[in-house]
Amino acid sequence: MNDTTNTKPKGAGKSSFELIDANKLADNLPLKKGLVILDLACGRGAYSLHMSEIVGDEGLIYAMDLWDEGLLQLDKQIEEQNITNILPLHVDATIPEQIDIDDYSIDICMMATVLHDFKEANQTEAVLKEVKRLLKPNGCLAIIEFKKMEGPPGPPIHIRLSENEVEKLVTGYGFEKSKVTDIGKYNYVMTFRSI
Repeated sequence: MNDTTNTKPKGAGKSSFELIDANKLADNLPLKKGLVILDLACGRGAYSLHMSEIVGDEGLIYAMDLWDEGLLQLDKQIEEQNITNILPLHVDATIPEQIDIDDYSIDICMMATVLHDFKEANQTEAVLKEVKRLLKPNGCLAIIEFKKMEGPPGPPIHIRLSENEVEKLVTGYGFEKSKVTDIGKYNYVMTFRSI
């Protein structure tokens, strides 16, 4: 396993959160008070911070990344805003053998504009198997990706994933597509149910 703690991961520092309609995203996720959420490859935690208000003090958000600088910035915001329901977790690899979270303990796993990076690094299978282990039965996997069109913003078109490509990648690992919704000019969210 390579030591990546001092390396900036591909795409780190950029967030799609500023490009999306956060209310439309929230309307299309089964968000409510008390949920446990995994924000996988969270970067600076913009999505975690947004969902924190919705799940409330009864909920918990695991904000996981391998990018130290992003997690430090998230830690600072958590401290400044006295947030008690976000737990930043540093991982040493893009996806470790096993994430240190109990089986079937997550209600929602959020993967915001990172599935294309996992695919490019040939890590899709490992990531989706681990997400499947963590999600409760009928839990929600929410994948936000850039529409398959020329940018900027976003990654080059040749690594972007169309809605059909995302569905084909994910459904082979014990997930059933729920719906897909545009959440902005450049992005869509596709939700899946763990079966």
